[in-house]
Amino acid sequence: MRTKGEEENILRVQMFGKFSMVWNNHTIIGNSKSGETQFAYLMQVLLHNRKRGVSRDRMEQILFGDRDVTDIHHAMRSVIYNAKKKLKAAGLPNVNYIEQRDGMFCWTEQIPVSEDAWEFEQAYEAAEKESDPESRLRLYMEGCYLYTGEFLGAQTGVLWAAQEARRYREIFCDCVEKAVSLLREVQDYPQMEKLGLYAAKLDPLADWETVMMEALVFQGRDEDAIKLYESTMELYFREQGLHPSDRLMELLNTLGTQIRHGYAGLDSIQTMLMEDEKEAEGGYICAYPVFQGIYHAVERIMDRGGQSVYLMLCTVVDSKGNPMKDGAALEELSQRLGEAIRCSVRRSDAITRYGKGQYLVLLINTTRENCNVIQKRINGRFLVGRQRTGISYHVNSVICRACEEGGSTWKDLSGI
Repeated sequence: MRTKGEEENILRVQMFGKFSMVWNNHTIIGNSKSGETQFAYLMQVLLHNRKRGVSRDRMEQILFGDRDVTDIHHAMRSVIYNAKKKLKAAGLPNVNYIEQRDGMFCWTEQIPVSEDAWEFEQAYEAAEKESDPESRLRLYMEGCYLYTGEFLGAQTGVLWAAQEARRYREIFCDCVEKAVSLLREVQDYPQMEKLGLYAAKLDPLADWETVMMEALVFQGRDEDAIKLYESTMELYFREQGLHPSDRLMELLNTLGTQIRHGYAGLDSIQTMLMEDEKEAEGGYICAYPVFQGIYHAVERIMDRGGQSVYLMLCTVVDSKGNPMKDGAALEELSQRLGEAIRCSVRRSDAITRYGKGQYLVLLINTTRENCNVIQKRINGRFLVGRQRTGISYHVNSVICRACEEGGSTWKDLSGI
């Protein structure tokens, strides 16, 4: 066990998220600018590889890359010389910080280093070897919380750092999945929820919301589970520009069926089911899974005949008629298109956002001619002044599965 003095005389290095070096509460490197210098690059690769060292060729490649340096060996020596001066000025003991052993550059063993990435990996490896479930869970949880962000997040363009970042992310994912499995076995759902939230913040759009969803459902927190369900759908539409992964959809829908309400009479249930008056005007905007459920229900209802239903895809396009897939203005245009659609269709029609700049509309009990009318209404509300963007429309008739004949497709480009 280290004494207080020994604890202080440790170089503390953070590799996850932003890079930092701290010696006896004195920050040597700690902000974004200081992390992008030759000194920082040297320290990053040297301290991370302190056990095995770094070859001269590799060090020169990392520090200078393809830069046209007249005497690269001299430049290398200068960087190391200046680094030693900086370390001494920061208060580190006056030793030979950067040694050469067997042709490799190595960090001195005289100054101990505490590196978060190394500690994370050690916790994970210890968990993998542990046979006792309780101890294994403790080590996996410790590992999960030691991972605080992408490895050298500011150095994603540097090959060695990018490779390590990918490797550590895979370890983190495995660590979370195994911790969740053990938490599920002991039914520790509060810890499971906390871990799911932590993982989702660190590694967004990676389906960790399913962990939170499961924990909420099994804690009986139905309202919170429903809110998470809806916010997750919106997040994936907004950030990815498409509906969530099949795995997320399957898990969320499966978990959604497990939500149970307390005993209530029919009148009370019907009151809760009724739509808020403020949201009752215009088309019904819903999350994609809800839209999918409505589509399935409409298909079944059509088995009994008598209704004509169309599915319309509305896509924001540029002045040349090409779909807009990115850009600062796309989110504003998408929101404006959604509002234009909502105000242009009937209350019985369902609307969902499918991707960036895309909406699906289920037009119930209408005709092909009315689809044209609806498109004109949407254009009238969406197009402003000399706006160069427009909307393309694709429409399919919805045919019940019992029918043998397929629906026809037609396309219309408007407002360009």
